Amino acid sequence: MRRTVFNEDHEAFRETLRAFIEAEVVPVYDEWFAVGQAPREFYLKLGELGLFGINVPEEFGGAGFETHKFEAIQYEETARAGVAFGGSGVHTLLGLPYIKMLAGDEQKKRYLPKFVTGEEMWAIAMTEPGTGSDLAGMKTTAKLSADGTHYVLNGAKTFITGGVHADRVIVCARTAAPTADDRRFGISLFAVDTKAEGYSVGRKLDKLGLRTSDTAELAFVDVEVPAEDLLGEENKGFSYLGANLPSERWGIAFGAYAQAKAAVRFAKQYVQERTVFGKPVAHFQNTKFELAACQAEVDAAEAVADRALEALDAGELTPAEAASAKLFCTEVAHRVIDRCLQLHGGYGYMNEYPIARLYADNRVNRIYGGTSEIMKSIIAKDMGL
Repeated sequence: MRRTVFNEDHEAFRETLRAFIEAEVVPVYDEWFAVGQAPREFYLKLGELGLFGINVPEEFGGAGFETHKFEAIQYEETARAGVAFGGSGVHTLLGLPYIKMLAGDEQKKRYLPKFVTGEEMWAIAMTEPGTGSDLAGMKTTAKLSADGTHYVLNGAKTFITGGVHADRVIVCARTAAPTADDRRFGISLFAVDTKAEGYSVGRKLDKLGLRTSDTAELAFVDVEVPAEDLLGEENKGFSYLGANLPSERWGIAFGAYAQAKAAVRFAKQYVQERTVFGKPVAHFQNTKFELAACQAEVDAAEAVADRALEALDAGELTPAEAASAKLFCTEVAHRVIDRCLQLHGGYGYMNEYPIARLYADNRVNRIYGGTSEIMKSIIAKDMGL
C-alpha cells in the first residue's frame, strides 16, 4: 500500500535525520545506555540541526511550520536505528504546545529563542508520589506573595522525563483549593527556572526501559517563582492539560507503531542471518508465518497512526480518537515486539541486541499518557456507554 502522508520535503528531512543518527548517535549509544542518559551537549546538536524549532514561529528563530509530520519521522528513524534522543522528546512534544498556547508575547520572547537552540531544555511536572493518573489529587502548592510579585512553590513531583537536564520545568501546582463540585479547580501552570533557590533534583530513577532518558524526582521548598512565569490564567490549569492530551497520546501511538515496524525489521534481518540445523531461521514456515502476521499488524497500526496524524494536523483529532489510536497502536506494538523477540531466541534477551532494548522501552507505552484501561474508559464514554 502506498503511503501518502509524507511529501518530498518530509523525505528529504528523513534522509538528513538518518545520516545524523548514523554519525552522531549510533556510535556512542551504548555509552549513553550504560550511563543512563544522553549528554547535555547532545541537545545543542539537536538545536543546531533545527529539530527544536520546526514548529516554532520564525520571529523566535524557528522554521514556522504547523505540522507534526517531521516529528513523526523522528519517531520512525530513531526506532529504525534502535536509538533514542534521550529525554528531549518532552521538550517539543509536551513543552512547546503549552508555550505556544499559553505564553504571552513577552514570555515567548524570553522562552523560545533558547528553546530552539537547546540552550534551555524544558520538561513538564504533573505526576506526584501517590497520585499517579489522578492529577486532580495533586498536593503541590503555589501561593501568591502579599505584594503579588511572586508565588511560593512547595511540593514534590516524580516520573519527570527530562528532569535531570531541564533548565525550565512546567510545574502544575494548586493555587486554590478544589470546590465541592469540581475537584479539578485550582490548578495552575508555572514555567519554573530550575536554578531557583529551593528547587532540587532528587533521584535519577532507575527504569526498566527508556534507559537513555533522564527521568527524575523533583522537590520544591519555598521556591520563589516570579509572577510573570505563570502560564495562562490562575486555576485553569486542568483544562489546559486536557487540551494537549490528544497531541501527547498521538505521539505515544505513533512512537509505538514505529517501534513495532522496527521490530519486524530487526527480526527479519536476524532470521535471515541466523542458521539452525544447517538452515537460515527464515527458511522455516513458522518464522514466515510469524513475521507475516506481525507485518499485517504493523500495516494496520501504520494506517491508524497516519490517520491520527492527519487529523491532528487539521486540528480535528478528538480525545476519543486519540485514545483509540493510542490503545490500538500500543497493544499492537506489545504483541509484535514480543513475537519478534521470540524469533531471536536467547539472543533476544541480550541488551546488545536492539530488540531487547525495544522490548523494555515499549512497555511503558501502555502506562504513561494514560493507561490502556483509561483509554478504554474514554472510548466507551464517547460511545455513550
